Amino acid sequence: MGWTELILAFAVFFLSHAVPVRPAIKRRIVARIGARGFSLAYSAMSVAVLIWLIVAAGRAPFAQLWPWAPWQRFVPLFAMLPASLILALAIGRPNPLSFGGAHNDRFDPNRPGLVGWVRHPLLLAIGLWAGAHIVPNGDLAHVLLFGTFLAFARLGMGMIDRRKRRQLGDDWARLTKTTRRVEITPGGLVRVALGLALYAVLLWLHTPVIGVPALP
Repeated sequence: MGWTELILAFAVFFLSHAVPVRPAIKRRIVARIGARGFSLAYSAMSVAVLIWLIVAAGRAPFAQLWPWAPWQRFVPLFAMLPASLILALAIGRPNPLSFGGAHNDRFDPNRPGLVGWVRHPLLLAIGLWAGAHIVPNGDLAHVLLFGTFLAFARLGMGMIDRRKRRQLGDDWARLTKTTRRVEITPGGLVRVALGLALYAVLLWLHTPVIGVPALP
């Protein structure tokens, strides 16, 4: 199929993330399946399309940009550990300053958790994943794939800041005056354990799902 499948996968990926979240369309979907149903369906669709996009990049014509070396495999191996921990610590936590937050009305700038260190933790995790995977994948298709997500993560931070600043108005200054502190709580330890479990699952599934072993 040449580059056709990768182009099609990119098109479906962007459409699947742009169309369902449009206010009018999202309202109709939520009215039918509920907010939780929408979140579950949207997440499942996003994961499925992302996997297809990665597989399509592997099937695209090979055009080498730099040679592969054994040390490159360790870059994503090490980077995905903090990325997994960031995801576990951020998902479902109050964060009115970015996307992916839950119960944002409970956000306390004096006890912001991870948000006190990283305003956009989910985008940071995406950036770590994408940037680390560029290193051992020095062919054109994979550089386009991971480079797109790296640019999305970096540019998305500024775009969300501008949108949130408009939406929050005077609350923006108050909510962004967060403190940086390390708190060890039972809930936090559970999330760290979940992050480690996620990392282990990603290592385990990498070969059967992606077709490339994650471990050296």
